[in-house]
Amino acid sequence: MALSPLAPAAFPDLPVIDGVTFAAAQAGVKYKNRTDVMLAVLAAGSTVAGVFTRSATRSAPVLDCQSKLGAGDGAAAILVNSGNSNAFTGKAGTTSVAAICDAVAAATGIDAGRVFTASTGVIGEPLPHDRIVAKIDELKEAQSPTAMNDAARAIMTTDTFPKGSTQTVTIDGKSVKIAGIAKGSGMIAPDMATMLVYIFTDAKIAWQPLQDMLGRLTDRTFNNITVDSDTSTSDSLMLAATGTSGVDVTGNAAFEEALHTVMLDLSHQVVRDGEGATKFVTIKVTGAASDANARLVAMATANSPLVKTAVAGEDPNWGRIVMAVGKSGAQADRDTLTIRLGDLVLARDGWRAPEYSEEKCAAYMKNPDIDINIDLGLGSGTSTVWTCDLTHAYITINADYRS
Repeated sequence: MALSPLAPAAFPDLPVIDGVTFAAAQAGVKYKNRTDVMLAVLAAGSTVAGVFTRSATRSAPVLDCQSKLGAGDGAAAILVNSGNSNAFTGKAGTTSVAAICDAVAAATGIDAGRVFTASTGVIGEPLPHDRIVAKIDELKEAQSPTAMNDAARAIMTTDTFPKGSTQTVTIDGKSVKIAGIAKGSGMIAPDMATMLVYIFTDAKIAWQPLQDMLGRLTDRTFNNITVDSDTSTSDSLMLAATGTSGVDVTGNAAFEEALHTVMLDLSHQVVRDGEGATKFVTIKVTGAASDANARLVAMATANSPLVKTAVAGEDPNWGRIVMAVGKSGAQADRDTLTIRLGDLVLARDGWRAPEYSEEKCAAYMKNPDIDINIDLGLGSGTSTVWTCDLTHAYITINADYRS
């Protein structure tokens, strides 16, 4: 699969996070000769927080992880496979999760109640968990603190590049490190977490404040992205704090801001790798009657096939944005609405702006990054979401996804 034109120049140099190691292997879950399973092992004293899809048809791994959150701070493990989502697989899905957790526990000595799994790929096909179980001893023996980049590649499906991000923050004269990886390219729409994401830090923090922080930041990052308006059955975002730095970050604003930076970066990378994407689109809504109204408009615009195809065609078709505002269900008034592309005014006061220039706006649409700014002129509500365009390549990728 061709590399997304919006891909970063290179994968970042992720730091070692003391207290966590990684390994990846080829299990042949769906494809041969492809790294498709990773195991991360966390030292005793680690706390693990998580947020997950609210899909009514969420997968067996998601249900299992949700049941295990908050269960102590002993050693823990995270195992992820790609190629098969183990979703809509009935009792067989639960059996597969148990078999994998038990095998990891046996190999590592970690309690099965602290083994978290995730699966991503095709929905509705039984997971050949025996292939994964057969690789667990190999994964255990290959554990390395420098292999997070291998783990990032192992969890990819239709992704065209591995996704990673890192920040270091100084607190009380000591460095605290954060590093994360993600996968996601299609079936992306906010309802937490819209993909698989694993973030690790050597900070010290109890589970509840870590869980609360993760929830707050998710609403500002991963819950504000959309590629195709479809929420996955397998969405999982997990945050693990090993405590090895000895720095307690409970209530620390600098740490939360650094974590926000990592999460925002990873969420943007998911959009930049949207299936078939050629444009990264920021939609900012201001002047709404409330923040909730602003979000309605932002998401209606971001998920509109007509808006997204206009962006793909580099057509400054502001009429489609007007349509999205009108259908959103938010309070809106034609005569107070202003629409801009970047700083260029397209429409204002219920009509095409007198200064509108088709030539300038068409030239702006050729940029890889597009800003659509919508001011409703009704209040102080705001919302910002991120999306991509919709191209023929999206159809090509998804029309034969199972073949």
